[in-house]
Amino acid sequence: MDYKDYYKVLGVERSASADDVRKAYRKLAMQYHPDRNPGDKQSEERFKEINEAYQVLNDPQKRARYDQLGGAYSNWQQRGGTPQDFDWSQWFGGQPGGTRVEYGDVNDLFGQDAFSDFFRSLFGGGGARAATRTRRAQTYQQPISISLDEAYRGTTRSFQSDARQLTVRIPAGVKTGSKVRAAGAAPDGQDLYLIVEVTEDPRFERQGDDLRTSATIDLFTAVLGGEAQVPTVDGEVTLKIPAGTQPEQVFRLAGRGMPRLKSAQSRGDLFVRVKVHIPKDLTPAQTDLLRKAAGPDHKS
Repeated sequence: MDYKDYYKVLGVERSASADDVRKAYRKLAMQYHPDRNPGDKQSEERFKEINEAYQVLNDPQKRARYDQLGGAYSNWQQRGGTPQDFDWSQWFGGQPGGTRVEYGDVNDLFGQDAFSDFFRSLFGGGGARAATRTRRAQTYQQPISISLDEAYRGTTRSFQSDARQLTVRIPAGVKTGSKVRAAGAAPDGQDLYLIVEVTEDPRFERQGDDLRTSATIDLFTAVLGGEAQVPTVDGEVTLKIPAGTQPEQVFRLAGRGMPRLKSAQSRGDLFVRVKVHIPKDLTPAQTDLLRKAAGPDHKS
């Protein structure tokens, strides 16, 4: 029996948080999903490994048991032991009372057993009867990636299933990690759940339903007041800058953030951080005006 390093499969550290594990899984699953690599056997095997690793590391009970085995196996290797001599029997056979093993996602996708002997030995499964039982209640999941603009306005994705072309609506306001149910979109009329990843937008930082951005103004606008053009998802708007605005001052534009998922008519806010550009090359007249404004006590 060969030991499987699930952390290495997902490319995460053993100390990785649950969120780190999910992010790594979504990225790899999208890269190696069979729909993106039709007929590619290497990608198919990689996809199976990724899903198996995620089944373990995303489940606190499975991960704890796997980490106990990993620690014992690592100590055995450090003492010069080999996989052939390691006492696997104390670890294999499943946990007392049974651990629920979700086989259906990948098994049904490939029409065969997609989990390794290592996984089945460690977590049990109960053979064909248990596999059939879990398959009945199984849901299908597929990661998708959308832009911030699509998340703001809502969008659609099309899928081919059982010779049918299906279009699934992604509602406005979804976040990374949101699940969108597509009723009957999976094989045999089962439901498909789309796991959403909203890609980063260089213009904005998203925090829940709020957005954050920045705007640059010149020194004279900061001192005297004026206007600044600010990006929003709907296009630029004009922000009034009061006289005496300080560098890094933040202004709130109410209702200019993301739609709220369960109430699309309600929106978060947009927070604008002002950056003041200090000119390096002033005209003599500008320099003279600033010196006068500074007063006689100013030393340059």
